[in-house]
Amino acid sequence: MSQNAAPPPPHSLLDYVRLFFMFAQNSLIRDMTFRSNFLIELVTGSVWVFMNLGFYLLIYQFTDAIAGWGQYQFFVFIATTILVNSMVQVFFMPNMQELSELVRTGGLDFALLKPIDTQFLLSLRKINWSSAGNFIVALGLLVVSLGQLPGQPTLLGACLYPLYLIAGVLLLYSVMMTLAATSIWLGRNQSLYDFWFYITSFSRYPMEIYGGSTLGDGLRLAFTYLIPILVVINVPAQLMAKPLDADSAYLAGYALLATVAGLTFSRWLFKRALESYRSASS
Repeated sequence: MSQNAAPPPPHSLLDYVRLFFMFAQNSLIRDMTFRSNFLIELVTGSVWVFMNLGFYLLIYQFTDAIAGWGQYQFFVFIATTILVNSMVQVFFMPNMQELSELVRTGGLDFALLKPIDTQFLLSLRKINWSSAGNFIVALGLLVVSLGQLPGQPTLLGACLYPLYLIAGVLLLYSVMMTLAATSIWLGRNQSLYDFWFYITSFSRYPMEIYGGSTLGDGLRLAFTYLIPILVVINVPAQLMAKPLDADSAYLAGYALLATVAGLTFSRWLFKRALESYRSASS
């Protein structure tokens, strides 16, 4: 190619969709190569879901509500938690775990040479199909729980629910990418990556429990506005399990803004980190 030749045109959205399905197919073939391991991971994930559900069934033998959430309302919350987390584990978790290792070993050099968006490649090149079993179990739990709630969900809530599930996944992804991108500067950031598990554990409970004290109010404000992980599960679960009111409408609007802001910031930080990257051969 001559020095004055124009660079190739950027890939279209359809090209990226096709590439994603190719990644998904290759990952499925790789998982099926080790069927026993795939089945074990599938079963253990489902067992964990049922054990978690059994724990809360025991709790509801001694109380009618947890922070204003009745038994089947809370089961909708649990189902939403599993749905969001299973999608994160299927699409993003294995890739974010390997980013630090790619930087350390120089494997990131090869990713940068590919004629596609680097963040897309590093985020979706591996799909963890074994985590999809939890998604199916959570759908069943959601349907059964909603059947026990008269008048829920509303038509608007049911229509918005998939949108906010995706928004929750993308918001968690933005937090994960922000932390993982720091490995480009640090070389190894396992402790910061572990921090993702610590902070996302707060999203697994209704935000109403973070109140009534200075510490609780502080945690609720911090994890709603500073690191907005409380809206990840609470917003879609409220849309399905509770009547819509002014507070839930406000949180729903804020959740979309937080998702856009989180994705924008993580994209900016990733690009800045790449600008500082020095290849393994340099």
